[in-house]
Amino acid sequence: MICASYSRAVSSQPRYDGGVGLHSPLVELADARLDEHHVRLLLKRDDLIHPELPGNKWRKLSHNLAAAREQGHTTLLTFGGAYSNHIRAVAAAGRAFGFSTIGVIRGERAEPLNWSLSYAAVQGMRLTYLDRETYRHKQEPQVLDALRVQLGDVYVLPEGGSNALAVRGCAELPQEIGTGFDLICCSVGSGGTLAGIAAGLARGQRALGFSALKGAGSLDAEVAELQRAAFGATSGNWTINHDFHCGGFAKRTTELDGFIADFHQRHGVDLDWVYVAKMLYGIVTLAERSEFNSGTTIVAVITGPAEPAATS
Repeated sequence: MICASYSRAVSSQPRYDGGVGLHSPLVELADARLDEHHVRLLLKRDDLIHPELPGNKWRKLSHNLAAAREQGHTTLLTFGGAYSNHIRAVAAAGRAFGFSTIGVIRGERAEPLNWSLSYAAVQGMRLTYLDRETYRHKQEPQVLDALRVQLGDVYVLPEGGSNALAVRGCAELPQEIGTGFDLICCSVGSGGTLAGIAAGLARGQRALGFSALKGAGSLDAEVAELQRAAFGATSGNWTINHDFHCGGFAKRTTELDGFIADFHQRHGVDLDWVYVAKMLYGIVTLAERSEFNSGTTIVAVITGPAEPAATS
């Protein structure tokens, strides 16, 4: 439902095209803090793409699912923490598209399963665990080979889902935006979403990522490498802001909590605090500092819905 605080809906409903393409609505935000500085903000509501495959999770998975099918794989294997939304998305995608799924979880098994892993298990995902030291080496050949010996022939998706095919999926997002804009923003974790979005931009448009990680200077190199893997070269039209991580991954501050509460009061939207809220907090703060040119139109990609508390 589009909240009354939005000045208008550019496209109002997500749609599902033939079991292949999922598209999200674009809505314009009416916010006095931005209006004062003549900044127009559009929200690309990827959190509304699909209840079980929201946002960048579907975009990252779509080409990988096709590749797994073409290569004759019937089982998907991926990695994540105990509250990973990527784990849940892979589990849901496997059920929807007829793949068996295996989630390799960081740390020791705990009973009862938390709400996140319970959801994955209900979707049919087999859960297995790696101790934290081994998990740090999960992409090394000896660890992957051992998993294949134990679990059989599998199609491996990286933690967070970011690989060259995922980048290609994310590159399709700008084509859905049927209005002009100058800058597109997204939160950054593994870098695949930013790498793809930037590669899909038209000449003169730029992308700005907001890191959700503290001290993640390597992200810039990782985004560049993902673009080279997907397209053979970097696009050169993106930057990453590292100032709004609010303490680091899955960390929050009273200032961020205040912004989330105020945003809900103004616009009726609950924000994912791990990624999305930090990006929007950054956009509003930079606008208030007059760091965007007057007349700038920004698209902010809402990559996922608000998550339940990790303590539940």
